[in-house]
Amino acid sequence: MRTQERSMKPVSWGVLSAAKHFSYRIHPALKGSSTAEIAAIASRSRDKAERAAREMSIPKAYGSYEELLADPRIEAVYIPLPNHLHAEWVKKAADAGKHILCEKPFGMNAEETRQSIAHAQARGVLVMEAFMYRFHPQWRRVRELVAIGEIGAVRAVHALFSYSNTDPANIRNILAAGGGAIPDIGCYAVSSARFILGREPSRAISLVARDPVFKTDILSSAILDFGDARALFTVATQACPVQSVEVLGTGGAIRVHLPFNAHPDVPQEVTVTTGLGARTIRFPLVDQYSAMFDEMSRAIRAGGPVPTDPRDAVDNMKALDALFRSEKSGAWEKV
Repeated sequence: MRTQERSMKPVSWGVLSAAKHFSYRIHPALKGSSTAEIAAIASRSRDKAERAAREMSIPKAYGSYEELLADPRIEAVYIPLPNHLHAEWVKKAADAGKHILCEKPFGMNAEETRQSIAHAQARGVLVMEAFMYRFHPQWRRVRELVAIGEIGAVRAVHALFSYSNTDPANIRNILAAGGGAIPDIGCYAVSSARFILGREPSRAISLVARDPVFKTDILSSAILDFGDARALFTVATQACPVQSVEVLGTGGAIRVHLPFNAHPDVPQEVTVTTGLGARTIRFPLVDQYSAMFDEMSRAIRAGGPVPTDPRDAVDNMKALDALFRSEKSGAWEKV
């Protein structure tokens, strides 16, 4: 633990949801954080919030999001609500003077995302999109290897991400809630390519298949044009669970074996292949969610800036918007 963290008062966090994702991922992350502590949880059901608070020893439970935002002890909020509710609650949290960590994708489109972030910044609070994968050391090492030319000039980034979910009540299968493969997991493929290449794509094209009942995209492939490099990905919501990212360079390649949902109890590996052969880089156990809360909390105590500039959320959404325009036009669309 850093000396600064030992003397730093932990940031008091509230969570606007008692859903499964909170108990499975977020509560353990906050519990293991050195700079953040969970002070309250809110749900639309007071019983559900109180049950979660009892089971996880959370000091305060609220039966509405508004009640939590009105609590002066809460300094920051984590918003893992369905995508279509992000903009509303980002703005309400900002109006309440709370710093904000909002789940991805930040909004339903780039313009909504831009407006939400501008609203928060105008009220003097810090705001960031919760792309937790970027806080795992494997990704920082990959970006470093690319920057020093370990595999030469990058020519392509290939991503594959899929899971199986056919529950009609699940928000990932509800179009109006922002469900679908591209919003839910395609955003990771786009974000990771932009992170590796360090710039924005100029245009994008997609091929999308939609569920006949849900109307959400369930099998989507895309190409993003970065000039002398391109990013390609396939994402699916009704297939076997798989995820991987490969970075192809003029002098080698890098494979990230578990790029996005790196489990905190499983050591991660990255394989680097060059003309000298292949080597595996192994990383110690890391909870990437806990690392994200740690860095966001340190930024709050320091008065900013946040680890990931909120403009990144807008730029990522611009690419997703282009992919959906391409679905309709059948052609390349400007990002």
